[in-house]
Amino acid sequence: MREGYSILLELSDVDPFFDKKKILLNDMGFDVKEIVHNKSSLDRDSLSTTLNQMLQIARIIHLDEVELYFGQTGGLGFYSPRNEMEAQNFILSLIKSALSHHVRMQTHALQDLRDALINRIHELGTEVKVENKIDINYQCDKEKRLVQWAQNSGAKTRLQIAYVEGAGRGAIAMEDMEVGDIAMEIPASIIISEDLVYKSDMYQVLEKIDGMSSETMSLLWSMKERHNCNSQFKMYFDTLPENFNTGLSFGVEAIMALDGTLLFEEIMQAKEHLRVQYDELFPALSKDHPDIFPPELYTWEQFLWACELWYSNSMKIMFADGNLKTCLIPVAGFLNHSLHPHIVHYGKIDSTTNSLKFRLSRPCSVGEQCCLSYGNFSGSHLITFYGFLPQGDNPYDVIPLDFEVDQVDTMVECPLSNWTTHMVRGTWLSENQNIFYYGLPSPLLDCLRSARSQMPFTKTLIKANMEVDKEVLEDLQSTFNAMMENLSDVDSVDRESSSWDVKLASQFKEMQRRIVSSILTSCSTGIKLVEHELSKCKAEE
Repeated sequence: MREGYSILLELSDVDPFFDKKKILLNDMGFDVKEIVHNKSSLDRDSLSTTLNQMLQIARIIHLDEVELYFGQTGGLGFYSPRNEMEAQNFILSLIKSALSHHVRMQTHALQDLRDALINRIHELGTEVKVENKIDINYQCDKEKRLVQWAQNSGAKTRLQIAYVEGAGRGAIAMEDMEVGDIAMEIPASIIISEDLVYKSDMYQVLEKIDGMSSETMSLLWSMKERHNCNSQFKMYFDTLPENFNTGLSFGVEAIMALDGTLLFEEIMQAKEHLRVQYDELFPALSKDHPDIFPPELYTWEQFLWACELWYSNSMKIMFADGNLKTCLIPVAGFLNHSLHPHIVHYGKIDSTTNSLKFRLSRPCSVGEQCCLSYGNFSGSHLITFYGFLPQGDNPYDVIPLDFEVDQVDTMVECPLSNWTTHMVRGTWLSENQNIFYYGLPSPLLDCLRSARSQMPFTKTLIKANMEVDKEVLEDLQSTFNAMMENLSDVDSVDRESSSWDVKLASQFKEMQRRIVSSILTSCSTGIKLVEHELSKCKAEE
């Protein structure tokens, strides 16, 4: 028997960014299949070294498109809090698997590694912990009845529903919970999915319509079921708001306040798409089948309400038979989104219990709001389809950029040429860090830096490379100066008298101005630095 243990960290060959991640792994001295060997006993320093090595690999394996494009956040040592949590829990799952297959001597070593990792997860959780204020005047009576209904059907929860200031209804921990604990468990029998449509009288009509998706069928089913007094899900529909207050419900004043922003275009395109979809279905369905699609239940306003319900509350769930379905999950819909979620993976039915389990990826203390991640979405997407901006600096608030890299490519092989789309984002680093290059993507920085380092012994090439730097930064500066002009000044909003949508629109516009302003500051500082270096070159000639 070999003393010690081994753990395999593998990049999936079906990963959509396999080639880019492989290059990153290779640059750091790793392969796509990396086996980490360790002795059965490690001191503290060796344990830390092993864990750091595994985290380096796991971080790259779990990079999403935005993180991969922008690279590591300077000074933080990792890509994003989300990525760090994914990486840590990935390693934790590998250790758990290894513990079930190794002998006692090796188990002690693996347990030490697990304990060291748990400590890191605790440290990260402490850094991102958010204090929430609970509105004790909001009784949540309907919500409590829904929880009791779900529990009578087999649901389990260690959370209670409360009204959180600034977030609306949320799920609060009733006890301290650790990594791996199940905060909530919902049986498949009370999950609302397309299967309910197949059992209804409307399915025989809808299945004959070309292009009719299961999501649209579920949406139309919920419009009618909402008013069914004998519905199995009456308790659930009774807890839903009359208005969801997403960007799809923005009034004229709020839309006008968004002029010049990315959110303006997103909302207008989304509403236009939904209006076309509605007009293709109604009033034709109500005219041809008034008993199945009563016209009073299938108005545009009711349709928009149902769209907001499914956009803001649905989850993609993988069922035990392998089918992926868009579903509404009673009680679980109270879990709010966070940039630093407690729950990351929750989309697969446990085949043994036939239930959906919400397992913690980091600890949650008693009285703390337990959050999950709705996805890696920008602020504009979250407002349009969910009706809120997340607390904190969102690394997914990126601005798409139509950027020509041909000229840079002629100077040096440039990573930008490997990307079909380009983007920039504002700074979310600490203020004491160098402001130069804030918001610029990693591939572009690599181009600029490579241009300086490729031919360090030739002054002519160094000067030419710096001129390319300057031209790139000036192009960016011109683009974002125009964007800043389109944004205009943000009008001050009277928090007491303004409507919810105008407040939210102004909040988004302020955020986008900050992003554009930080990019402009970065470009301006970069141009000055390059000009200073160019003037030194001229002085030496």
